[in-house]
Amino acid sequence: MNHQSVVTAFQKSSYSSGGQGSECLEVAHTADGGRAVRDSKNPAGGLHFFGPGHWAAFIDGVKAGTFGG
Repeated sequence: MNHQSVVTAFQKSSYSSGGQGSECLEVAHTADGGRAVRDSKNPAGGLHFFGPGHWAAFIDGVKAGTFGG
């Protein structure tokens, strides 16, 4: 199993909004503790992978309000 192997089901945030709640991303865990992200409207359109360190930095930035909104 490589580090980009998806090891959990994709999940959509309970905070999803827009119409029927279909305008968001889905996230799943990867074998190395990172995350795979895909567009919920186009799940076959490809995945973006983030290693554990990059994902942790992103979450820290969200919690700190780094990205505004």
